[in-house]
Amino acid sequence: MNMNVKLAEVEGSSVAASMAVPVAVAAPEPMAKAASGPAMLILGAVSLSHFLNDMLQSLLPAIYPLLKTEFSLSFAEVGLITLVFQLTGSVLQPLIGTFTDRHPLPYSASLGMISSFSGLVLLSIAGSLPMLLVAAALVGVGSAIFHPESSRMARAASGGRYGLAQSLFQVGGNFGTSSRPLLAALIVVPLGRSSVGGFVVVPLAAMAILFYVGRWYARRLAAAPPKAHNAHAKALPLPRAQVTRALLVLMALMFSKFFYTASMTTFYTFYLIHKFALPVGEAQLGLFAYLFAFASGTLIGGPLGDRYGRLPVIWISIVGALPLALAMPYANLPGTIILSMLVGFVISSAFSTIVVYAQELLPGRVGMVSGLFFGLAFGMGGLGAGSLGVLADHTSVNFVFRLCAFLPAIGFLTWFLPKLGQPTPPVAAAKA
Repeated sequence: MNMNVKLAEVEGSSVAASMAVPVAVAAPEPMAKAASGPAMLILGAVSLSHFLNDMLQSLLPAIYPLLKTEFSLSFAEVGLITLVFQLTGSVLQPLIGTFTDRHPLPYSASLGMISSFSGLVLLSIAGSLPMLLVAAALVGVGSAIFHPESSRMARAASGGRYGLAQSLFQVGGNFGTSSRPLLAALIVVPLGRSSVGGFVVVPLAAMAILFYVGRWYARRLAAAPPKAHNAHAKALPLPRAQVTRALLVLMALMFSKFFYTASMTTFYTFYLIHKFALPVGEAQLGLFAYLFAFASGTLIGGPLGDRYGRLPVIWISIVGALPLALAMPYANLPGTIILSMLVGFVISSAFSTIVVYAQELLPGRVGMVSGLFFGLAFGMGGLGAGSLGVLADHTSVNFVFRLCAFLPAIGFLTWFLPKLGQPTPPVAAAKA
């Protein structure tokens, strides 16, 4: 197996090459040659496990309306639950990713489901807000262990089509998240919070799938040349100052995307209830429409980035959502549902492209980059939910939506991102 990640070419490559700066040592991820194409069975298994993991996560916000009533929670306390869950994941993910860059752990994602399992059981029986926070933290730890190594295994199976692999990986998670309102409307709301305990089969199924994928990945590691397991220096494709500036811009784009997403995923049901007097079940179906469109948009971003380049996809995804987001707070109910779906579809297509672009900025650090950006997604979402919850308590949910509509304007910072490499040509799929 070819153990080298091709560095993205940069305009004026002769100058950039002379200024290349070595980064910290890191073990390369094993992957198939681009000519062999992606291992679609493995990518499908990783995507399915991501679906199950994020469906499990989605049970927590699915019961927010029930928790708010049962425990007399304020919007700020609802946001605090999200904050604990997502900050737990955001802090641990880059640390776990950095460790596994040097010491790959093929079975770690499977074992991480034990924490998720424990959090799910506790969530169904918790009798106080502190216990709910512990349950949320346990689910967050499980996700923190899952994402870096699973993302690495998806890249290893990409056959060089990194955008496609990242999109397939992420679309599973987003469809898992989009199942949340259906779970709430059809199961959790009618049967009550105790019904959450019946979902313990989900982490068990994910463990079995991830064990299969981990065994495949372990064979790839064992078949790699011995020197491939040794740490070695990688060169940055740009001067360090440019790489640092580009990473800061990417973080600002993540702030824009995930603060806006937090306003939708945490408070959209309350917005529909307050503004249009919808019952909880119907509001959850409106959220499902948004999340389903969000998941669908994820699928196209990576392949488009492979074909046409990363930057055009980032531009269209974030800035393109701005006029739609600005119009939504002033629309009637049908218009709100349609605009929310369009916003979700457009804004979601950037994440897989941003992750692959960052991996090209920092070659050889797949786990660290994946952990950092999935961690940022968790952290930004948690901070957004917490801070917007406080703001909603002091103003209104309607005001929060009007304010957050301006967040996609931060996407204009994409102008400062340097162009990296060339689009990857399409490659036929290979068997795992």
